[in-house]
Amino acid sequence: MKKERAGRGKLAGWIAGAAATVLVAAGALTYAAADGDGSGASTPATDSADAGFARDMAVHHQQAVEMSYIVRDRTKDEDVRRLAYDIAQTQANQRGMLLGWLDLWELPKVSADPPMTWMGMGDMPPGEDGALMPGMATNAQMKKLNTLSGRKAEVLYLRLMTDHHRGGVHMAEGCVEKCTVGAERRLARGMVASQRSEIDLMAGMLKERGASADPR
Repeated sequence: MKKERAGRGKLAGWIAGAAATVLVAAGALTYAAADGDGSGASTPATDSADAGFARDMAVHHQQAVEMSYIVRDRTKDEDVRRLAYDIAQTQANQRGMLLGWLDLWELPKVSADPPMTWMGMGDMPPGEDGALMPGMATNAQMKKLNTLSGRKAEVLYLRLMTDHHRGGVHMAEGCVEKCTVGAERRLARGMVASQRSEIDLMAGMLKERGASADPR
């Protein structure tokens, strides 16, 4: 009975998260339509920075959400579980906004161009073992996180998420510089500020566990 209730609770959490994403995406459509970029600019082109950032960051965020839900099931540490929950909810909601804008602009969510082309990085070497963009974890790292528990899972998660945030900040800074839609630029600025803050927080959490973000 307890297992059944736990399963129902987990399912309810996932449903609530999905519902929140849908609501935020719907809000993004209204917000983007009303706000635009403040200068009456036309709908972004398929190969624009606005569209490229929305597509790439949606993929980037999805891995962060997956990673965060993995570690929530691999540790009982409340600080790590709280951080993971916050990251998962924030990035799932932002992902909904990004995909909502692509829907509004009637642009494809998948591009034939390599990731980061909109940043002038389309010619970078292919990522290692499934790491599509800078900062993203490899398939092997994701599998390893799924096998660890306790402190080992916490340390690996904090290290992987630190790298993930560094890549996210770099991409968001690119949008702040290159995107033309005001609402999207403001979202990118918020990402830069919040993820830098979480990088500092995770550095402290790693130190508490006798580890560093960049092991040598």
